[in-house]
Amino acid sequence: MDIKQLKYFYAIAEEGQITNAAKRLHMAQPPLSYQLKNLEDELGVKLVERGSRNIKLTDAGVILYKRAKQILSLTKSTENELKDFKQGNHGTLSIGTVSSSGASLLDSRLNIFHEKYPFINFEIHEGNTYELLELLDKGIIEIAIVRTPFNNSGINSIFLPKEPMVAAMRKDLNWTDSEIINITELNNKPLIFYRRFESLIFKVCQDFNFQPTVFCKNDDARTSLLWANSGLGIAIVPKSAIKLIGSSSIIYKEIDSDILTTQIAIIWSKTGYLSSSGKNFLDLFENT
Repeated sequence: MDIKQLKYFYAIAEEGQITNAAKRLHMAQPPLSYQLKNLEDELGVKLVERGSRNIKLTDAGVILYKRAKQILSLTKSTENELKDFKQGNHGTLSIGTVSSSGASLLDSRLNIFHEKYPFINFEIHEGNTYELLELLDKGIIEIAIVRTPFNNSGINSIFLPKEPMVAAMRKDLNWTDSEIINITELNNKPLIFYRRFESLIFKVCQDFNFQPTVFCKNDDARTSLLWANSGLGIAIVPKSAIKLIGSSSIIYKEIDSDILTTQIAIIWSKTGYLSSSGKNFLDLFENT
């Protein structure tokens, strides 16, 4: 007994006539009668009593009719669920993020995605850009949200608009009312930044003929901001990262530099697996 036989029998039971069931199934009557007889022979029970015009289910036929209804309903729902997975409507999406991308991830895009795909769950892996590139290469995550610069060999990328770096500090370390400063104003100031921006910061400072005074190097924008919030120095971070520590006594000033900028990039492997839900997620950034 297979699904096709159950569909044939279910149609016969529903219609009460083989002729009408054949029309419903878009097939000729003789093959349908033949399939019914084969099913009865296979099961070793009589399923219907044949009348001159209609058929009547036997007790065995009633049992099979109830089971067929359940099985066919489950089959249909299973097909729909698998189609949902194929279309990216269900499942778990594994994403890697650097801490400083949090504000870019948790913006209106994610709300739009959740409204459209409410049954997609997330598994988030946090790390620095280099760690996330490794997770992407190993297939542990499908998509990574990182910051420039990075090695883009073997990956596809979507870049968000460039954003400036800012100098973040407590008010007692402030020296000017201006909201925009020149990099030279950070000369001899205790600077806090994370390592991946070290070469960029040094280059900009050297272009203006001074060496930055490094108070603390670390691996996370949040750490830089927390140290700055303690009054230990001035953090240099991407502007959007300011939102990472919420309420604080920090003020910030945009650094006027065409070089000292960064971008959020959404990346995925050119050769790795990308699920339908992953493709739908990427659409958020390609189309908004």
